[in-house]
Amino acid sequence: MKLSREARRQARELFRFSMDGGRLDESRLRAVADGIAERKPREYVQMLKFLARLARLETARHHAVVESAAELSETARAGILADLVKRFGPVDSEFRQNPALIGGIRIRLGSDVWDGSILTRLESLKQS
Repeated sequence: MKLSREARRQARELFRFSMDGGRLDESRLRAVADGIAERKPREYVQMLKFLARLARLETARHHAVVESAAELSETARAGILADLVKRFGPVDSEFRQNPALIGGIRIRLGSDVWDGSILTRLESLKQS
């Protein structure tokens, strides 16, 4: 079912209300969602779905996943995190070890991916 323009506009406005200092405030978001569910305005189910989508995208925008083939040292982790914070503001980080990368690192922040792994370079050579 397609979401109407008015329902989308209202969901975006309510989502902006749930922000605090540029970051998503989960307690405000819950209060907004509870208020929508309680009042049950027209197309409220679609509004709640769209609100959940906006919240998921906003959370992903501030969550960095850093994958490397080998375990990174604390100084390397701190350097990567400092660069991310300098460029994108406060981010939550998660460091993972992925031996399939062979070497290098891959950073995913929201929908952006920076891939400097040997695996990706080998894949691009294979396709050439």
